[in-house]
Amino acid sequence: MRSDKVFAMEQLGGLRNQIASMQSEMRSEFSDVKHCIDRLESAVAGIRRDEAGAAEDIARQQAAIDRIKERLDRIERRLDLREE
Repeated sequence: MRSDKVFAMEQLGGLRNQIASMQSEMRSEFSDVKHCIDRLESAVAGIRRDEAGAAEDIARQQAAIDRIKERLDRIERRLDLREE
């Protein structure tokens, strides 16, 4: 009976060590996953900044095109070149 208790205690001790090892491994892997997510979030933020900059450039170019078109329209009217 005594040896059965000792055997059971040894088995439980081994299981406890395995569980502790697995927990440590999982914490390490979880930390790696968190690090990857942080890098992805930073990358997404950079992409959003780039998109905002591109949209700003497009708006600026469109405004310049509109001003050029207005000038061209005035020139055509003055020279009576406009086809209607």
